[in-house]
Parts: sequence; structure tokens; C-alpha cells
Amino acid sequence: MLDFQPWNQWLQRYVDEQGRVDYAAWKRSAAQDLSTWLEAMSHEELTWAGDDRALMNEALALWLNLYNALVIQQVLQQYPIPSIRPQVWGIPNWIAFLRFFSRPIYQLNHELLSLNTIEHEILRPEFNEPRIHFALVCAAIGCPLLRNEAYAPERVQAQLEEDATRFINNPAKVNYDESTNILYCSQIFKWYRQDFLKTRSSIATYVQTYYAKPVTLTDSTPIRYLPYDWGLNQRTSS
Repeated sequence: MLDFQPWNQWLQRYVDEQGRVDYAAWKRSAAQDLSTWLEAMSHEELTWAGDDRALMNEALALWLNLYNALVIQQVLQQYPIPSIRPQVWGIPNWIAFLRFFSRPIYQLNHELLSLNTIEHEILRPEFNEPRIHFALVCAAIGCPLLRNEAYAPERVQAQLEEDATRFINNPAKVNYDESTNILYCSQIFKWYRQDFLKTRSSIATYVQTYYAKPVTLTDSTPIRYLPYDWGLNQRTSS
């Protein structure tokens, strides 16, 4: 039985409703606890099959929780930092940035995994679920808001639905300008366009599915992509 309760407790303690993380307090009080939990989870034998919904949801919850926990662990190891995209003399250090995602940092099912492996080789192809892009959080302000609770197998589908609704109705991520008929979207919709088009005919009609404002978005609605904020999604300790 997968035990997400420790991870859930840390999220409730160190993450606020705006998805901001108190890295300073977490590092001071529970960084080693997080590493210990991740080590324990690495001994789980994980299997899932497409015709077993319960197993699929369990695996989906595990991979989402692991990805976000591994990001937190990496940030805690380097904290304090202003961003996961470091700079040298004001110039982005793209090698260090790419290494954050591509370096193998975890082992599960006898396989060494990087963040990219989890996202691009497991979650995206195996689950065929575009809503994961509203759940995976790489510690940047431009990312989706980090939930202050763990993904639970019995609730993960509802949680993803909440994540999609919250992301698309956040004006910092998605905003429709009725005066110009332009839909402004997070770069996430550009980077993972093909994933969203598996379920809708366009990015605009995908957004329409969750958008709360009474507007009509169509395949012909023009889209502009917003700048992505790579600043750390942190908050100050109380």
C-alpha cells in the first residue's frame, strides 16, 4: 500500500493556498524526512495495466507525487536560490538548467529516473492525460500552483480536474481579451500543444472546456503566449 501521508503533511505545512513553498522552513525542519520518505518509496514495486482503472489511478498519483517531491528535494539541496534557472553574470546557465531535468536522481522499479524520464517517458505516453501539465510543478512561478495536498489514488481524477480549472481561470496563466478577441495563454499550452490536441480540436477549445467567463472560444480564436516566470515559487517563513 502506497503511503502518501507524510508527503501530504509536508505539503499542508509548507505550501500555502497560492502554491508558494516555504523552502526555508522545510529545509530547516524536514529536508531529511523528505529524503527518507523518497528512499522508502523507491522500494515499491509498481505495476499497472490499462484495463485496471484502480491500478492506473494509483500509478498516476504516485508519479505525480514523486515528480513534485523530487523537485522539492532538489531545490532544498540548493536553497537558497532565486530560480531553478541559474544565471552567470546575468546570462542564463542553460546547461545547469537542463541538467536539473535530465540528470538521473531516483531509482524505481530498478530503473534510474530523471524528471524528464518521469514526465516524457512515463506520464505523457503511458497515461495520455493532458491535465498532468496542470499538476507537475517545477518550482517556478510560471508553473501550475503546487497543491497543498498529495494526489490520492481514489481522488486523482477529481484533483486533476480541479487543477485544470484553477490553472485556466488564473489570469496570470490564461486571459481572454474580448476587445481584441485574443486569447493569452501560458507557454505550457505551446510546449505541450500536441497533448492538448489529443482531446480537443484547438488550444482555444480546450481552454473553453474549463474557462468560467461567458465567452465563446473557437478554433479560429487567435492565441498569444505569455512570458514564463522562472522565479522560484517561494514564500517567506512566518
